[in-house]
Amino acid sequence: MDYRVLLYYNYTKIENPEQFAKEHLALCKSLGLKGRILVAEEGINGTASGTIEATQQYMDWMHNDERFKDTWFKIDESEGHAFRKMFVRPRKELVALNLEEDVDPLRLTGEYLDPKAFKEALLDEDTIVLDARNDYEYDLGHFRGAIRPDIRNFRELPEWIRENKEKFMDKKVVTYCTGGIRCEKFSGWLLREGVENVAQLHGGIATYGKDPEVKGEMWDGKMYVFDDRISVEINQVDKQIVGKDWFDGTPCERYINCGNPSCNRQIITSEENEAKHLGGCCYDCAASETNRYIKRNGISEEERATRLAAIVSEEVSA
Repeated sequence: MDYRVLLYYNYTKIENPEQFAKEHLALCKSLGLKGRILVAEEGINGTASGTIEATQQYMDWMHNDERFKDTWFKIDESEGHAFRKMFVRPRKELVALNLEEDVDPLRLTGEYLDPKAFKEALLDEDTIVLDARNDYEYDLGHFRGAIRPDIRNFRELPEWIRENKEKFMDKKVVTYCTGGIRCEKFSGWLLREGVENVAQLHGGIATYGKDPEVKGEMWDGKMYVFDDRISVEINQVDKQIVGKDWFDGTPCERYINCGNPSCNRQIITSEENEAKHLGGCCYDCAASETNRYIKRNGISEEERATRLAAIVSEEVSA
């Protein structure tokens, strides 16, 4: 393992995010890093990969800057880069909740729970555990008993909460996300909405999975990550597969993007079913003239027609 993947964020004041982004991109490229970093007036949120030496130089640079001296880096070992390019982009906010009145996590946020305390909360029948991630992240892996919000984007979460508010108002609510940044602002928003008892998993799932005491216990499936790895293991004790194949419902943990570029839906499916359905999530996507799976695998027109006919035949018989 000659490479590492860094996951981090820091809510801190950054003046002129546009200029900072340009300078920071140059720094990252000079170190040979690849990844995606967002900067805003409220701080920085990033994930990047590079050699052990390069990632250490980057962390040292960050910690030597007064604004980022307390940045907490979650580190994964890797055989190579987890990204193909390096992006540093200015944004209005680090995580897009799109609230009319924003929440400052430095002023209002939920109680922090370390992995041991969070595990105890999972076992508490009077505590509601709320997944703050998107539905496709939850479907690949989640904590046992956690509620799955019906959302495709983080910005949809406040509306979903308001529509289901009666489930949370009089309960202790514990929330979690990948690395912790979404919960920082979301838990504060819950408090502002009137939920009195709110806590969050400090450091997110990524930290929980590496804790030497809990060892990822009570997490089922894999954790979705936003890089070329797609997913990583969390539970070191009694892992269970919760992902289900899009086509036949069998246990599966392999995510792909639909082969139709105009769809690009993320689905869980086996290599066999991906081939069977020409990489599409439905017949229309499989039959798309711009289907990337067909082009990538050099499938002939004759073979394409045969597989499409088989899809139709299966749908009719079903």
